[in-house]
Amino acid sequence: MTETNTTTATDPEEDSLLQVRNLKKYFKVDAGWIASIVQSVSGDDPDYVHAVDGVSFDLRRGETLGLAGESGCGKTTTGMSLVKLHEPTDGDIVYDGQSLNDATDDEIRQFRRNAQMIFQDPFESINPRMTVYDTVAEPLRIHNIPNETARVQRALEFAELLPPEQYFDQYPHELSGGQRQRVAIARALVLDPDFIVADEPVSMLDVSLRAGVLSLLERMTDEYGLSVVYISHDLSLLRHMCDRLAIMYMGKIVEKGPTDEIIENPQHPYTQSLINAVPVPEPSVGRERVELQGEVGDVIDIPTGCRFKDRCPDYIGDVCDKVVPPLERKTDTGGEAAVACHLYESAEGYDPYAEMGGSAAEREGDAGSESTPADD
Repeated sequence: MTETNTTTATDPEEDSLLQVRNLKKYFKVDAGWIASIVQSVSGDDPDYVHAVDGVSFDLRRGETLGLAGESGCGKTTTGMSLVKLHEPTDGDIVYDGQSLNDATDDEIRQFRRNAQMIFQDPFESINPRMTVYDTVAEPLRIHNIPNETARVQRALEFAELLPPEQYFDQYPHELSGGQRQRVAIARALVLDPDFIVADEPVSMLDVSLRAGVLSLLERMTDEYGLSVVYISHDLSLLRHMCDRLAIMYMGKIVEKGPTDEIIENPQHPYTQSLINAVPVPEPSVGRERVELQGEVGDVIDIPTGCRFKDRCPDYIGDVCDKVVPPLERKTDTGGEAAVACHLYESAEGYDPYAEMGGSAAEREGDAGSESTPADD
Protein backbone atom coordinates (compact mmCIF):
# COMPACT_ATOMS: atom_id res chain seq x y z
CA MET A 1 0.00 0.00 0.00
CA THR A 2 1.13 3.54 -0.73
CA GLU A 3 0.58 5.66 2.34
CA THR A 4 -0.98 9.07 1.88
CA ASN A 5 -0.68 12.18 4.01
CA THR A 6 -3.30 14.74 3.16
CA THR A 7 -2.73 18.45 3.76
CA THR A 8 -5.83 19.92 5.30
CA ALA A 9 -7.57 23.14 4.45
CA THR A 10 -6.24 24.60 7.69
CA ASP A 11 -2.67 24.47 6.36
CA PRO A 12 -2.47 27.16 3.64
CA GLU A 13 0.92 26.81 1.98
CA GLU A 14 1.07 30.46 1.01
CA ASP A 15 1.33 31.48 4.67
CA SER A 16 3.72 28.72 5.69
CA LEU A 17 7.23 29.41 6.94
CA LEU A 18 8.04 25.70 7.15
CA GLN A 19 6.51 22.85 5.18
CA VAL A 20 7.36 19.32 6.29
CA ARG A 21 6.55 16.61 3.78
CA ASN A 22 6.70 12.87 4.55
CA LEU A 23 9.66 13.34 6.91
CA LYS A 24 11.43 10.13 7.93
CA LYS A 25 14.35 9.48 10.23
CA TYR A 26 15.63 5.93 10.74
CA PHE A 27 18.49 4.88 13.01
CA LYS A 28 20.52 1.78 12.21
CA VAL A 29 20.49 -0.78 15.00
CA ASP A 30 23.95 -1.64 16.27
CA ALA A 31 23.76 -5.42 16.27
CA GLY A 32 27.40 -5.99 17.27
CA TRP A 33 30.32 -7.01 15.10
CA ILE A 34 29.46 -10.72 14.97
CA ALA A 35 25.89 -10.04 13.85
CA SER A 36 27.18 -7.48 11.34
CA ILE A 37 29.49 -10.10 9.80
CA VAL A 38 26.62 -12.59 9.61
CA GLN A 39 24.43 -9.96 7.93
CA SER A 40 27.11 -9.11 5.37
CA VAL A 41 27.69 -12.80 4.54
CA SER A 42 24.00 -13.68 4.34
CA GLY A 43 23.04 -10.49 2.52
CA ASP A 44 20.35 -9.63 5.06
CA ASP A 45 19.38 -6.00 5.45
CA PRO A 46 20.30 -4.35 8.77
CA ASP A 47 17.54 -3.41 11.21
CA TYR A 48 16.44 0.21 11.62
CA VAL A 49 14.53 2.05 14.31
CA HIS A 50 11.71 3.97 12.61
CA ALA A 51 11.91 6.98 14.93
CA VAL A 52 10.04 9.30 12.54
CA ASP A 53 8.12 7.60 9.77
CA GLY A 54 6.23 9.86 7.40
CA VAL A 55 5.42 13.09 9.26
CA SER A 56 3.83 16.02 7.39
CA PHE A 57 2.69 19.41 8.65
CA ASP A 58 2.97 23.15 7.98
CA LEU A 59 4.25 25.79 10.39
CA ARG A 60 2.78 29.21 9.66
CA ARG A 61 4.50 32.52 10.24
CA GLY A 62 4.04 33.62 13.82
CA GLU A 63 2.31 30.37 14.77
CA THR A 64 2.98 28.04 17.68
CA LEU A 65 2.56 24.32 16.98
CA GLY A 66 2.66 21.68 19.70
CA LEU A 67 3.96 18.13 19.26
CA ALA A 68 2.64 15.78 21.93
CA GLY A 69 2.82 12.09 22.69
CA GLU A 70 4.25 9.63 25.17
CA SER A 71 7.99 9.05 25.53
CA GLY A 72 9.54 7.37 22.49
CA CYS A 73 6.89 8.52 20.00
CA GLY A 74 9.45 10.44 17.90
CA LYS A 75 8.61 14.03 18.78
CA THR A 76 12.15 15.03 19.86
CA THR A 77 13.69 13.36 16.80
CA THR A 78 11.22 15.29 14.65
CA GLY A 79 12.27 18.55 16.30
CA MET A 80 15.97 17.86 15.86
CA SER A 81 15.40 16.96 12.22
CA LEU A 82 13.58 20.27 11.66
CA VAL A 83 16.71 22.25 12.59
CA LYS A 84 19.04 19.81 10.77
CA LEU A 85 20.64 18.41 13.91
CA HIS A 86 19.56 15.06 12.45
CA GLU A 87 19.84 14.56 8.71
CA PRO A 88 16.47 13.17 7.54
CA THR A 89 16.47 9.71 6.00
CA ASP A 90 13.75 10.72 3.53
CA GLY A 91 11.16 13.40 2.89
CA ASP A 92 11.56 17.13 2.50
CA ILE A 93 11.64 20.27 4.62
CA VAL A 94 10.76 23.45 2.75
CA TYR A 95 11.84 26.63 4.54
CA ASP A 96 10.50 29.95 3.23
CA GLY A 97 9.87 28.38 -0.18
CA GLN A 98 13.32 26.74 -0.41
CA SER A 99 13.67 22.96 -0.25
CA LEU A 100 16.50 22.06 2.10
CA ASN A 101 17.14 18.96 -0.01
CA ASP A 102 18.29 21.24 -2.84
CA ALA A 103 19.96 23.90 -0.69
CA THR A 104 23.60 24.84 -1.13
CA ASP A 105 26.05 25.01 1.77
CA ASP A 106 25.56 28.77 2.00
CA GLU A 107 21.78 28.37 2.06
CA ILE A 108 22.02 25.72 4.80
CA ARG A 109 24.24 28.07 6.79
CA GLN A 110 21.65 30.84 6.43
CA PHE A 111 18.92 28.40 7.44
CA ARG A 112 20.83 27.46 10.59
CA ARG A 113 21.01 31.13 11.51
CA ASN A 114 17.21 31.40 11.25
CA ALA A 115 16.39 28.10 13.01
CA GLN A 116 17.31 27.61 16.65
CA MET A 117 16.54 25.06 19.35
CA ILE A 118 15.99 25.23 23.10
CA PHE A 119 16.96 21.89 24.59
CA GLN A 120 15.24 20.06 27.41
CA ASP A 121 18.08 19.88 29.94
CA PRO A 122 19.93 23.15 30.67
CA PHE A 123 22.43 21.19 32.77
CA GLU A 124 23.56 19.26 29.67
CA SER A 125 23.05 21.75 26.83
CA ILE A 126 25.36 24.46 28.19
CA ASN A 127 29.15 23.97 28.18
CA PRO A 128 30.34 24.10 31.81
CA ARG A 129 33.71 25.53 30.71
CA MET A 130 32.20 28.58 29.01
CA THR A 131 31.03 31.76 30.69
CA VAL A 132 27.51 33.04 30.16
CA TYR A 133 28.85 35.71 27.81
CA ASP A 134 30.77 33.22 25.66
CA THR A 135 27.78 30.84 25.60
CA VAL A 136 25.42 33.49 24.25
CA ALA A 137 28.05 35.07 21.96
CA GLU A 138 29.14 31.80 20.32
CA PRO A 139 26.39 31.79 17.64
CA LEU A 140 27.31 35.38 16.72
CA ARG A 141 30.95 34.39 16.26
CA ILE A 142 30.06 31.36 14.16
CA HIS A 143 28.01 33.53 11.78
CA ASN A 144 30.39 36.53 11.87
CA ILE A 145 27.75 38.94 13.15
CA PRO A 146 29.01 42.32 14.46
CA ASN A 147 27.98 44.27 17.58
CA GLU A 148 28.56 41.19 19.69
CA THR A 149 28.46 42.81 23.14
CA ALA A 150 25.31 44.83 22.44
CA ARG A 151 23.50 41.78 21.05
CA VAL A 152 24.49 39.58 24.00
CA GLN A 153 23.38 42.26 26.42
CA ARG A 154 20.02 42.65 24.68
CA ALA A 155 19.42 38.86 24.65
CA LEU A 156 20.20 38.54 28.36
CA GLU A 157 17.96 41.50 29.17
CA PHE A 158 15.09 39.92 27.28
CA ALA A 159 15.72 36.65 29.14
CA GLU A 160 15.34 38.68 32.36
CA LEU A 161 18.91 38.10 33.54
CA LEU A 162 19.40 41.56 35.00
CA PRO A 163 21.67 43.38 35.05
CA PRO A 164 23.24 41.45 32.14
CA GLU A 165 26.79 42.58 32.94
CA GLN A 166 26.55 40.77 36.25
CA TYR A 167 26.20 37.43 34.40
CA PHE A 168 28.87 37.96 31.72
CA ASP A 169 31.68 36.25 33.67
CA GLN A 170 29.63 33.67 35.52
CA TYR A 171 29.87 29.94 34.79
CA PRO A 172 26.92 27.52 34.64
CA HIS A 173 27.69 26.00 38.06
CA GLU A 174 27.08 29.43 39.59
CA LEU A 175 23.54 29.58 38.21
CA SER A 176 20.25 28.02 39.26
CA GLY A 177 18.31 25.72 36.93
CA GLY A 178 15.94 28.53 35.94
CA GLN A 179 18.83 30.88 35.21
CA ARG A 180 20.53 28.23 33.06
CA GLN A 181 17.38 27.79 31.01
CA ARG A 182 17.15 31.55 30.56
CA VAL A 183 20.73 31.52 29.27
CA ALA A 184 19.69 28.80 26.80
CA ILE A 185 16.76 30.97 25.69
CA ALA A 186 19.05 34.00 25.30
CA ARG A 187 21.42 31.91 23.18
CA ALA A 188 18.53 30.86 20.92
CA LEU A 189 17.30 34.46 20.52
CA VAL A 190 20.62 36.24 20.00
CA LEU A 191 20.58 35.53 16.24
CA ASP A 192 17.03 36.90 15.77
CA PRO A 193 15.78 33.61 14.28
CA ASP A 194 12.55 33.09 12.36
CA PHE A 195 11.53 29.95 14.22
CA ILE A 196 12.52 27.97 17.28
CA VAL A 197 12.06 24.37 18.36
CA ALA A 198 11.50 24.24 22.14
CA ASP A 199 11.97 20.68 23.39
CA GLU A 200 10.37 20.23 26.82
CA PRO A 201 11.64 23.71 27.79
CA VAL A 202 10.49 23.57 31.43
CA SER A 203 10.35 19.85 32.25
CA MET A 204 13.68 19.93 34.14
CA LEU A 205 12.72 22.94 36.26
CA ASP A 206 11.05 23.17 39.64
CA VAL A 207 7.36 24.04 39.59
CA SER A 208 8.16 27.40 41.19
CA LEU A 209 10.36 28.32 38.20
CA ARG A 210 8.16 27.06 35.39
CA ALA A 211 5.66 29.91 35.37
CA GLY A 212 8.41 32.50 34.93
CA VAL A 213 10.08 30.65 32.05
CA LEU A 214 6.74 29.95 30.34
CA SER A 215 5.83 33.63 30.63
CA LEU A 216 9.18 34.47 29.02
CA LEU A 217 8.57 32.02 26.17
CA GLU A 218 5.09 33.47 25.58
CA ARG A 219 6.53 36.98 25.52
CA MET A 220 9.22 35.77 23.13
CA THR A 221 6.66 34.63 20.55
CA ASP A 222 4.57 37.81 20.90
CA GLU A 223 7.40 40.36 20.70
CA TYR A 224 9.66 38.60 18.19
CA GLY A 225 6.86 37.23 15.99
CA LEU A 226 8.53 33.83 16.00
CA SER A 227 7.16 30.57 14.69
CA VAL A 228 7.64 27.98 17.43
CA VAL A 229 7.36 24.20 17.64
CA TYR A 230 6.77 23.17 21.26
CA ILE A 231 7.57 19.56 22.11
CA SER A 232 6.03 18.23 25.30
CA HIS A 233 4.05 15.41 26.88
CA ASP A 234 2.30 18.02 29.05
CA LEU A 235 -1.00 18.75 27.30
CA SER A 236 -1.95 21.49 29.77
CA LEU A 237 1.23 23.39 28.84
CA LEU A 238 0.60 22.93 25.12
CA ARG A 239 -3.00 24.06 25.46
CA HIS A 240 -1.80 27.28 27.06
CA MET A 241 1.04 27.92 24.61
CA CYS A 242 0.00 26.57 21.19
CA ASP A 243 -2.33 27.57 18.36
CA ARG A 244 -2.40 24.08 16.87
CA LEU A 245 -1.58 20.62 18.16
CA ALA A 246 -0.25 17.42 16.58
CA ILE A 247 -0.39 14.09 18.43
CA MET A 248 2.33 11.53 17.61
CA TYR A 249 2.38 7.77 18.09
CA MET A 250 5.18 5.43 16.97
CA GLY A 251 6.75 7.97 14.63
CA LYS A 252 3.54 9.16 12.98
CA ILE A 253 1.03 11.96 13.53
CA VAL A 254 -2.34 10.44 14.38
CA GLU A 255 -4.30 13.66 14.90
CA LYS A 256 -3.67 17.35 14.25
CA GLY A 257 -5.74 20.50 14.29
CA PRO A 258 -6.64 23.57 16.39
CA THR A 259 -5.53 23.07 19.98
CA ASP A 260 -8.88 23.78 21.64
CA GLU A 261 -10.68 21.43 19.25
CA ILE A 262 -8.33 18.54 19.92
CA ILE A 263 -8.39 19.05 23.68
CA GLU A 264 -12.16 19.53 23.91
CA ASN A 265 -13.21 17.03 21.23
CA PRO A 266 -10.48 14.42 20.63
CA GLN A 267 -11.27 11.86 17.95
CA HIS A 268 -8.39 9.39 17.80
CA PRO A 269 -8.56 6.79 20.60
CA TYR A 270 -4.92 7.49 21.46
CA THR A 271 -5.58 11.22 21.83
CA GLN A 272 -8.59 10.43 23.99
CA SER A 273 -6.46 8.28 26.28
CA LEU A 274 -3.80 11.01 26.63
CA ILE A 275 -6.35 13.66 27.55
CA ASN A 276 -8.18 11.39 29.98
CA ALA A 277 -4.87 10.71 31.74
CA VAL A 278 -4.49 14.40 32.65
CA PRO A 279 -5.50 14.95 36.30
CA VAL A 280 -8.48 17.23 36.92
CA PRO A 281 -8.14 19.39 40.08
CA GLU A 282 -11.79 18.83 41.02
CA PRO A 283 -12.76 15.58 42.78
CA SER A 284 -16.44 15.88 41.86
CA VAL A 285 -15.78 15.95 38.11
CA GLY A 286 -16.42 12.57 36.55
CA ARG A 287 -15.30 11.48 33.10
CA GLU A 288 -15.04 8.35 31.02
CA ARG A 289 -11.60 6.81 31.26
CA VAL A 290 -10.00 5.26 28.17
CA GLU A 291 -7.87 2.28 29.20
CA LEU A 292 -5.07 1.23 26.89
CA GLN A 293 -4.07 -2.42 26.78
CA GLY A 294 -0.61 -3.79 26.03
CA GLU A 295 2.63 -1.95 25.27
CA VAL A 296 3.88 0.39 22.56
CA GLY A 297 4.54 -1.53 19.34
CA ASP A 298 7.88 -2.51 17.84
CA VAL A 299 9.50 0.46 16.08
CA ILE A 300 11.97 -1.88 14.33
CA ASP A 301 9.61 -4.51 12.97
CA ILE A 302 6.71 -2.19 12.10
CA PRO A 303 3.30 -3.92 12.17
CA THR A 304 1.00 -3.79 9.17
CA GLY A 305 -2.04 -1.56 9.13
CA CYS A 306 -2.70 0.81 12.00
CA ARG A 307 0.15 1.00 14.50
CA PHE A 308 -2.25 1.59 17.37
CA LYS A 309 -4.47 -1.43 16.64
CA ASP A 310 -3.15 -3.72 19.41
CA ARG A 311 -3.93 -1.11 22.09
CA CYS A 312 -7.06 0.38 20.59
CA PRO A 313 -10.32 -0.02 22.56
CA ASP A 314 -12.30 0.62 19.34
CA TYR A 315 -10.57 -1.92 17.06
CA ILE A 316 -12.92 -2.81 14.18
CA GLY A 317 -11.32 -5.74 12.38
CA ASP A 318 -9.30 -6.53 9.28
CA VAL A 319 -9.20 -2.96 7.99
CA CYS A 320 -7.19 -1.99 11.10
CA ASP A 321 -4.86 -4.96 10.55
CA LYS A 322 -4.19 -4.44 6.87
CA VAL A 323 -4.62 -0.77 5.88
CA VAL A 324 -2.58 2.17 7.16
CA PRO A 325 -5.06 4.97 7.99
CA PRO A 326 -4.14 8.22 6.23
CA LEU A 327 -4.11 11.48 8.16
CA GLU A 328 -7.05 13.42 6.73
CA ARG A 329 -10.19 15.34 7.58
CA LYS A 330 -13.31 13.34 8.37
CA THR A 331 -16.95 14.08 7.61
CA ASP A 332 -18.41 12.83 10.89
CA THR A 333 -16.15 14.46 13.49
CA GLY A 334 -17.65 17.93 13.31
CA GLY A 335 -14.38 19.85 13.21
CA GLU A 336 -11.29 20.90 11.29
CA ALA A 337 -8.89 18.34 12.75
CA ALA A 338 -7.26 15.65 10.61
CA VAL A 339 -7.39 12.13 12.08
CA ALA A 340 -5.58 8.93 11.10
CA CYS A 341 -8.29 6.42 12.04
CA HIS A 342 -10.66 4.06 10.22
CA LEU A 343 -13.49 4.79 12.65
CA TYR A 344 -14.53 7.88 10.70
CA GLU A 345 -15.69 8.62 7.17
CA SER A 346 -13.12 10.30 4.93
CA ALA A 347 -13.88 13.84 3.75
CA GLU A 348 -11.45 13.29 0.87
CA GLY A 349 -13.30 10.33 -0.65
CA TYR A 350 -10.71 7.77 0.45
CA ASP A 351 -12.05 4.23 0.92
CA PRO A 352 -9.72 1.93 2.92
CA TYR A 353 -11.91 -1.08 2.16
CA ALA A 354 -11.19 -0.68 -1.55
CA GLU A 355 -7.57 -1.59 -0.82
CA MET A 356 -8.81 -4.86 0.67
CA GLY A 357 -10.90 -5.66 -2.41
CA GLY A 358 -14.13 -4.68 -0.68
CA SER A 359 -16.22 -1.57 -0.24
CA ALA A 360 -17.06 0.98 2.42
CA ALA A 361 -20.28 -0.91 3.10
CA GLU A 362 -18.18 -3.54 4.87
CA ARG A 363 -17.48 -1.03 7.63
CA GLU A 364 -20.66 -1.93 9.51
CA GLY A 365 -19.89 -5.62 9.23
CA ASP A 366 -16.39 -5.18 10.62
CA ALA A 367 -17.52 -2.81 13.36
CA GLY A 368 -20.15 -5.26 14.54
CA SER A 369 -17.90 -8.32 14.55
CA GLU A 370 -16.54 -9.76 17.78
CA SER A 371 -12.88 -9.66 16.80
CA THR A 372 -9.69 -8.85 18.62
CA PRO A 373 -6.41 -7.42 17.32
CA ALA A 374 -4.09 -9.89 15.75
CA ASP A 375 -0.81 -10.60 17.49
CA ASP A 376 2.14 -9.13 15.62
